[in-house]
Amino acid sequence: MDQQEALTHCITTSNTTLPKIDEPYRGKVRDVYSLNEKNLGIVVTDRISAFDHIMRQAIPFKGQILNQLSEFSFRKVEDIVPSHILDVPHPNVTIAKKCEPIPIEVVIRGYLTGHAWRVYRSGVREICGVRMPDGMIEHQKFPEPILTPATKATEGHDEDISEEDILKRNIVEKNLWNQIRSVAFQLFERGTQVAEEQGLILVDTKYEFGLYEGELTLIDEVHTSDSSRYFYLDGYEERQKNREPQRQLSKEFLREWLMEHDFQGKEGQLLPDLPDQFRWSIFQRYSELYETLTGTTFEPKIIQDIESDLNQIFKQYV
Repeated sequence: MDQQEALTHCITTSNTTLPKIDEPYRGKVRDVYSLNEKNLGIVVTDRISAFDHIMRQAIPFKGQILNQLSEFSFRKVEDIVPSHILDVPHPNVTIAKKCEPIPIEVVIRGYLTGHAWRVYRSGVREICGVRMPDGMIEHQKFPEPILTPATKATEGHDEDISEEDILKRNIVEKNLWNQIRSVAFQLFERGTQVAEEQGLILVDTKYEFGLYEGELTLIDEVHTSDSSRYFYLDGYEERQKNREPQRQLSKEFLREWLMEHDFQGKEGQLLPDLPDQFRWSIFQRYSELYETLTGTTFEPKIIQDIESDLNQIFKQYV
């Protein structure tokens, strides 16, 4: 694959000329089309975000990797909870059930890292109403995985919230929330098993849920490099003992690069451009996670005309 050609073939946006389909909802990564009363067409673009900001430069084939890794991971947990996936007819496209989304990101953390570590390092020992033990070090495993939910913001930053506040504010009804938390821990256990079989540690992840005809349904993505953080199992204990950084597959390296360039999404900070070589290295990391988790080779496909592809796929549903 020619690097320069790949960098110029990123899918940053999508459109369809079918008259019955309205403009999509454009999220950070996905363009979501309402096809009919029961179906969505989800286009996973090559956009990448961090600190709730979409980077100006896209990552080649990132959408294909995320879309196909999501399909792989949804299949791995389909005995635990139904997913919204109906079909994946294109490397960048998923046809999904139209669910009523539940406005909470369900975050499960197995290790003290990322946001939780930044909170801990500041001296705070509680996150989302969950008490964290004293005396821990960065990347240390929690005695048991913890649930640290966040509100799903339509604009701006998601915010940490306790389970108590979710119920007190009636964001989710108690019986449904108990089902969600039970399913989330089961999903994390399964994701941990799948990762371990491939020599990885599932460090933390987020799940999103909706209701489809009243049934709890897993939506968005699951156990991907955008929603999850992975460490390499080999050498984890040795690096912890020596207080060395862990080798990881996640978007944390992008956040670290942005922080090194004085950007954390705060007011007045300028979003830096991603150099081409760095964009290519991001693609390589995404590809590595896909291949490690699935045990298969990622085969990128140059998409010449996403609009024409979408017209062909979506016309079956309208």
